[in-house]
Amino acid sequence: MVAIAVRMGLYLDLMLLFGLPMFGLYTLRGAERKSGSVLRFRSALATIALIGIALSILGMMVLVASMGGVVIGEIDRATVNMVISETTTGTVWQVRIAALLLVLYFSIVGWRRPTFALASLSITAAMALATLAWTGHGAADEGALGWLHLGADITHLLAAGIWIGALCALCLLIFRPAARMAADHIHLSHRALDGFARVGSIVVGLLIVSGLVNSWILIGPSKFGAHFTSLYGLLLVAKLLLFVAMLLLAGANRFFLTPALAAAVESGDTSPAIQKLRRSLIIESGCALAILALVAWLGLLAPPTSGM
Repeated sequence: MVAIAVRMGLYLDLMLLFGLPMFGLYTLRGAERKSGSVLRFRSALATIALIGIALSILGMMVLVASMGGVVIGEIDRATVNMVISETTTGTVWQVRIAALLLVLYFSIVGWRRPTFALASLSITAAMALATLAWTGHGAADEGALGWLHLGADITHLLAAGIWIGALCALCLLIFRPAARMAADHIHLSHRALDGFARVGSIVVGLLIVSGLVNSWILIGPSKFGAHFTSLYGLLLVAKLLLFVAMLLLAGANRFFLTPALAAAVESGDTSPAIQKLRRSLIIESGCALAILALVAWLGLLAPPTSGM
């Protein structure tokens, strides 16, 4: 359970670290990108980066303890140093820590040029997030198939990060106290919702394609029945059902709730429309968290043999 919790925490942390600055780039304009103007990028991203470093260290300790069959308190420094310096997992871990330190640096300095800061944060956070592909099944294959699987995993992670980051940013915008929901902020929230709707179509396409590639490699059509006879398959089905629920909620936001907010702005009564959006975002965020928990669990299970 500890390993699952740490993996889930890392997925959530690194996806937020990538998705939030990306949201600032494709949604906000000009002075809106300054930290504190619309979103407190500096403090939020610095905090998330520090948490990511702490979770990475804890994750390494959990891994070493699991390899040695001992509890965390009994691992020795020599074994930790060996895993970090002499294994692929350790190399990837070092890359992640380096990327997170760069994220921490860019989140603190460079805000005189907000666009440069957000772009730098997005690139370095993408590097950190991509390292998670080496902690799951994507690193198990070799040759061309291995690179295809790894590429699909990285694509899946980055696309999911954009969606998770957008959900967090939209919640921060929509769940502000009524006293701070002035007309200009409501207009900005509507523009952000509409902007993510367009980006979201690309994100969904990438998630579906990369997910199909991963499923084909890990399970394959010949083992389709394993979805209903193995723990791995059942968890994967649950993940897919939650993903469909997120798609339905995202579709409702795009085609019904966001236009309803625009109409409410014209009429001057925005409270009902905002309440519906808040309820939808809460449910969608809950589905996202449940999916991350399932992904963290799936990464520790052996998938059915694909027979390829």
